[in-house]
Amino acid sequence: MKVFAAQINPTIGYLEGNTRKILAAIERAKHRKADIVLFPELTISGYFPDDLLLDESFIDACAQKLEEILPATGGLFVCVGLPRRNPEGKEKFLYNSVAVCADGKLLGYKNKTLLPTYDVFDERRYFEPGTEEPIWEYLGHRIAVTICEDVWQHSNTVGYTHYRTDPVLELKKERPDLLLNLSGSPYYFNRKDVRLSVFQTVAKTLGCPVVLCNQVGVNDQLVFDGHSCYLNEKGEMVQIAKGFAEDDLVIDLNTHACPCRLPENGIADLYSALVLGVRDYLHKQGFKRGMVGLSGGIDSALVACIAKEALGAENVLCVGLPSRYSSPGSVFDAEELAKKLSVEFRLISIDLIFQSYLDLLEPMFRGCPFDATEENLQSRIRGMILMAFSNKEGYILLNTGNKSEMAMGYATLYGDMAGGLGVLHDVTKLHIYQLAAYVNAKEEIIPQAIIDKIPSAELKENQTDFDTLPPYEILDPVIEDYIENRLAPEEIARKRNLGLETVRDIVRKIHLAEYKRRQAPIGLRVTQKAFSKGRYVPIVQKWR
Repeated sequence: MKVFAAQINPTIGYLEGNTRKILAAIERAKHRKADIVLFPELTISGYFPDDLLLDESFIDACAQKLEEILPATGGLFVCVGLPRRNPEGKEKFLYNSVAVCADGKLLGYKNKTLLPTYDVFDERRYFEPGTEEPIWEYLGHRIAVTICEDVWQHSNTVGYTHYRTDPVLELKKERPDLLLNLSGSPYYFNRKDVRLSVFQTVAKTLGCPVVLCNQVGVNDQLVFDGHSCYLNEKGEMVQIAKGFAEDDLVIDLNTHACPCRLPENGIADLYSALVLGVRDYLHKQGFKRGMVGLSGGIDSALVACIAKEALGAENVLCVGLPSRYSSPGSVFDAEELAKKLSVEFRLISIDLIFQSYLDLLEPMFRGCPFDATEENLQSRIRGMILMAFSNKEGYILLNTGNKSEMAMGYATLYGDMAGGLGVLHDVTKLHIYQLAAYVNAKEEIIPQAIIDKIPSAELKENQTDFDTLPPYEILDPVIEDYIENRLAPEEIARKRNLGLETVRDIVRKIHLAEYKRRQAPIGLRVTQKAFSKGRYVPIVQKWR
């Protein structure tokens, strides 16, 4: 028996386009002589539709698309995800379902049992939990169908909640021959290891092969990496699909293939996630062109590299906006990078505009020392010019701020926080250096001078980031421990061998900057806990 896992890239709400992808995949499966076809979670609607689910016409349209798909399932066993009405009408009016189809007919539905309401998920807001774990008979095999979270609790990797039931243990009583899992499992750094361990545990418990079909692509902040996979009854991974690209995983259950290893591509995967994030965010909205304010620093250099790979050199504009405090080296380095990337580069001095602001405000500010006010004026002038290009020429401005800066509020509202997408908002500075090394692994793309220079906003004479920030070797681990691992300052101080007051000061600044982050562009989520998706804390609070 052959299984065809169609790892597709759906767009939320694009029911026509998603249905075309489904039908095309079914045709490819027939060509490959497959018996079973499965798709990602909520295939028809795209994952996750949020409050589109409250639109009754949207739910009706999903049902209509299922009717269009049914005739194509002749000679196949097909599992397609969609939101649908709860016919019992109790509590929540919808189910997150898999339509199980065979030979052109709808056999029934599997409703998602475990509905996550933690981190980036809020499924219980919309859906009623399923209560049954049906087994489907096809070609002499007993097939179990699950949806993403249904299998995660069993491996003890869900730390935020403990569900009342364990679908895997319920299915164990039924002794299935095969488990299919339709997933919308988002990427975060090094998550493949966690996901694999989950499905290894499930395969060993059930003693049967497991096939995971995961969504690929980006919807708003969430990146889905694909990496659909097939594990044998021993929990050994036998096949894995491509990451960050659509792929067809064709599995012959009658062939005893040797186990394969999980690719170890942590930084490479992170880079691929960011490239896919930029490409999908723009293209799914109908935009082709992106622009970057290229300062000569490592953050904007990395974003320019990502933009070129995501959009093509012909669709990227880089703009240098030096002031009197910009070093000649920074301007030169920015120009050199643009040449190496073959992207358009425009250089516009902001000094005359800056001076006009100083002259305008001097009567009101007379006697006041130069401080962050004058520094931020430069940043805001740059933001206005960049957004002018965006408006006039149709570019999406890619924001270049990183997670370390966003954590500490080391950014200017309406200045260097301007943009349509925060490419690096969930990437710490230490990871940025690793990504730069990855970009330069085969040949020098980012000039070494950019990598080697001391980080600086260059908004005053002899300024460096470390005038107001701790060294990134101290700051980034504290951010990871506090934001991603949810450790208390006392625990972090002990773990990192740091002074408690140092840690408390970092934590205090993280919370003081909350109001800024609420006004930032959305950022791609690539860690377990991003500021822009899945973290909800009050701006005004007195706990930390």
